[in-house]
Amino acid sequence: MDGRVQLPVLRWILKKNDIDCVDVITEAGMDGVLAGQKDIGEILRSINISLKLNRSSKLFIVGHYDCRGNPVDKKKHRVHIVKAVKRLRARWPGFDITGLWVNRRWQVEVCCK
Repeated sequence: MDGRVQLPVLRWILKKNDIDCVDVITEAGMDGVLAGQKDIGEILRSINISLKLNRSSKLFIVGHYDCRGNPVDKKKHRVHIVKAVKRLRARWPGFDITGLWVNRRWQVEVCCK
């Protein structure tokens, strides 16, 4: 959701992947939400639309420095990102899902694959 993160992430995804556009599904503290919140039905519905109707070929879970929706330290964010990737991979096995971390310099790092 955080506007500080959107452009660096979009630029990184477009540069590193052979794709024309990026669907963005946002929620404050998304990594924490996907890692632990029980009811993520609306998020899953949006992901399904992106995958099935828009034919998205990859999914990225993003956590970032200074997140106000999930105000935890970097180590905990990375734990949340890994849990979120595992949770979504269980729902879409074999699908390309990558966890990303955006550091304090707004640079994108691969957290898990």
